[in-house]
Amino acid sequence: MKKKFSLIAANTPFNNSKLIYETSSIFSNLEIGKFILVPLGKKNISGCVIEKDLRDLDGLDEKKIKSAIAVVEDSYSLDEEEVKFLKWVSMYYHYPLGMLIKDVVPKFLKKPRSVKSLIGKGREITFNLNKTQVQCVNKIKSFLGQGFSKWLLHGVTGSGKTAVYFEIIKKVFDSGQSVLFLLPEINLTPQFLKFFQEHLPTKLYCYSSALNNSEKLHIWKELKSDHDPKVLLGVRSSVFLPFKRLGLIIVDEEHDHSYKQEERCPYNARDIAIKKAHSLDIPIVLGTATPSMETYYNFSKSLEDKKFYLKMEERVGGAYFPKINIMNSSSKKEQLQFFNSLWPFNEESIKKIEKAVEKGEQVLVFVNRLGFAKYIQCHSCGKQFECPNCSVNLKLFHSKNVLSCRYCEMSFPIPSNCDVCGNSQLIQRGFGTEKCEQVLKSCFPSRRVSRFDRDELRTFSQIEGRLRDFHSGNIDIFVGTQMLSKGHNFEKVNLVVVLGVDSMLSSSDYRAHEKIYQQVKQISGRSGRYSKESEVCILTSNPGHNIFKFLKDNSLIDFYREEIKVRKNLSCTPYSKFVNLSFTSKNREKVVEDVYFALSILESLRDNYFDSVKIFKPRAHIIEKLVNNYNWNITLSGKKPSDLHNIINSLALNLKKNNLQFKIDIDPSYIN
Repeated sequence: MKKKFSLIAANTPFNNSKLIYETSSIFSNLEIGKFILVPLGKKNISGCVIEKDLRDLDGLDEKKIKSAIAVVEDSYSLDEEEVKFLKWVSMYYHYPLGMLIKDVVPKFLKKPRSVKSLIGKGREITFNLNKTQVQCVNKIKSFLGQGFSKWLLHGVTGSGKTAVYFEIIKKVFDSGQSVLFLLPEINLTPQFLKFFQEHLPTKLYCYSSALNNSEKLHIWKELKSDHDPKVLLGVRSSVFLPFKRLGLIIVDEEHDHSYKQEERCPYNARDIAIKKAHSLDIPIVLGTATPSMETYYNFSKSLEDKKFYLKMEERVGGAYFPKINIMNSSSKKEQLQFFNSLWPFNEESIKKIEKAVEKGEQVLVFVNRLGFAKYIQCHSCGKQFECPNCSVNLKLFHSKNVLSCRYCEMSFPIPSNCDVCGNSQLIQRGFGTEKCEQVLKSCFPSRRVSRFDRDELRTFSQIEGRLRDFHSGNIDIFVGTQMLSKGHNFEKVNLVVVLGVDSMLSSSDYRAHEKIYQQVKQISGRSGRYSKESEVCILTSNPGHNIFKFLKDNSLIDFYREEIKVRKNLSCTPYSKFVNLSFTSKNREKVVEDVYFALSILESLRDNYFDSVKIFKPRAHIIEKLVNNYNWNITLSGKKPSDLHNIINSLALNLKKNNLQFKIDIDPSYIN
């Protein structure tokens, strides 16, 4: 029998994960998408067949090509459309295909633990949609089943986007098709799940990090084999799940930066979802109260694009928007931070909280940092306690009695004195959720104060439980990070206090103002959903900043017009694409040498072939040392995506000869 050879995407960075093996000995008719075991060095690793019956062996000697070992299992495989889709993701993000497949396909287990789907009750909704909601539903419905279409549902907080989602999901379900509903964070799942389970007559699944490998594999296999219509609510990795008959994708909070994965393959789930919808020729709906700059720009370019831009400008039920109160925290009185028992609050904000809870209302306090203090410092010599593995100060966590690093997770007991000068007076600098919780508990000893952040809540059940406590009235004041800012519908909240925006205003990231606007608008949206009088208090030392004017005026369009001018002048997104190239070494001199060597190649390639590409000079990462590795970046930008991709491919070929590796981040969420 003539030997047959296949191209395998294996779980290895070697040769960009694509390896050739002889496969006729284990399977006479091996199909694309099958998972097989192959030898590599002294180990056996898994791989996926991406091409079969190869005729071109890239000059390899047939006798030296190793044979595959075995098929993993017949039912554990991808179909050709899935392989094609993953090839595109691998190519676009310049990430080895075999490693990508290993990351996104659940680990194979012989007997995965079953996960019961939730069965919706299919009860009629008890409210009527308003005129705007009905118009949005009818427009999207008219395109269902008509191929690919991309919609922006731009609805202010409390405008009833969920009801619009529900009506179009129901229509898709009635046609016998399934729906993928993407959410940026796991903590948003309970409220949508409760609503959909009550009103949709279908199977519902949740997919997130709360599931173990066994449960993930069971859902993956269930989706591949079950043709019945279903709704799956999931975080960003859900975009890779297989569906037999997918009819619609919804991306809620499309602007959210949690859709961007930073580790391994740095993909953006929103962008991949758009590509997936296009590949499957189905509609996709992007929903948000605060569209990203690139999304808003894309839907505003032409009259044709504007047809798919749906706007919902009023809150349902006649609810009012909260009053925005900008509080100046830079007065002499407020600057006495370490002698002021109210800091980081001020007297006015504390009085407003007191007044709200006395009326039986609940209060949200938004802080964009974890912990008790940002760092501690010796009052005498000024020493700051730094992480030995990372170029950052250790953060103080009072309840754990430790100084801890958020990157390498190393922690130390809080010192009693300075190890340089021996002084025992150590000052706490900055604040986080834990500090705010402590201040509020001391100000309101008879009230129930609780935190809602990733330090306090680690599991899905803990998140559900804490939200249940708040909704049932067992918590008076809720202190949280951005986990609180999106999607939640709190009936008794008419006051929100926002702290920590000044650190974001001083950020070097060109997206900083966009992120501030989105976060503050989102957290503001938790206030006043069931009341005519509500308020958001923002404490800042820079009350005259232009962004607060836009927030006070509730003028999102004016903010975007102002911001888009800046982006255009700076040739930033959406007018240009960015790529970050990251170089890492345990030796600082080595990483600097590598990054400047790469720069010389890039400049030569640009000068000779890719003159549309702009190359920014190398610089240390904003946190240069991470887990004992030094990190330097080169940023590229350009208006021709093809030139950016081609110059990266050419650089990779040149650096491969020198055994120099680097990480590629297409469309990074942060530029220093």
